[in-house]
Amino acid sequence: MRILWINPIGYEGFNEDTLKILNEVRSAGTQVDLVSLPSDRPQHLQYHSYGGLVIADIVRLTYQAAKEYDGVVIGCFYDPGLREAREVSGRAVVTAPCESSTAIASMLGNTFSVLVSSRKNIAKMRENIGIYGHNHRLASIRSIGVEVLQLQADRGYTSQRLLFEGQKAIDEDGAEVLILGCSAIYGFYQEMQNRLGVPVIDSVLAPFKYAEFLAGLANSFGWYPSRILGSEPPPEKEVANWGYFDHPTS
Repeated sequence: MRILWINPIGYEGFNEDTLKILNEVRSAGTQVDLVSLPSDRPQHLQYHSYGGLVIADIVRLTYQAAKEYDGVVIGCFYDPGLREAREVSGRAVVTAPCESSTAIASMLGNTFSVLVSSRKNIAKMRENIGIYGHNHRLASIRSIGVEVLQLQADRGYTSQRLLFEGQKAIDEDGAEVLILGCSAIYGFYQEMQNRLGVPVIDSVLAPFKYAEFLAGLANSFGWYPSRILGSEPPPEKEVANWGYFDHPTS
């Protein structure tokens, strides 16, 4: 099985850690590859306008990977370009952190809270969670007040803020499960689980293991992505004639 992790920004500072984590948790026989966007792309996707700039890259990379990979992961909790990438993924499954983390959390408790880096994130993430059908389980979305590119720079402070807001989500909001709502908030879930006593979903691990799971179902039972009605891809003749997905977007 081959899984491609797309880092949908032009910043490579998290890549080494992410690839190390994925290789540590991958199933036997799974190969993991990671690709970032060109350096002139946004360094983070906190703003919706930044996200709009990278969706074309995500679609292009997914289309090009479709014949070689069993699964593609879009590595941002905003799930940018998820529907668009799925349309051109062929028989490969496509996952992203918010959808997979909330699906897993919904099986582990009646309610969950999401811990995000900034208050700016809350509106979009609440909207996505509603689209995914989990509004009735969402206890809260809490900001820890740490910018994305600083989350790993001072891990002690980030851990302190996560524990503080996580405890409040449990005590005040009634969360039975916590989700770390950014793919840059990695390496904290085990300590949080030990300290807080609830499941804590890491948004690097969740979409990757979800991709492995879905790809395994496809390979074992033929449960590949549907390609009719709303899941119909663009005509191959148009794609070939127009060459939209052949080259990086300038």
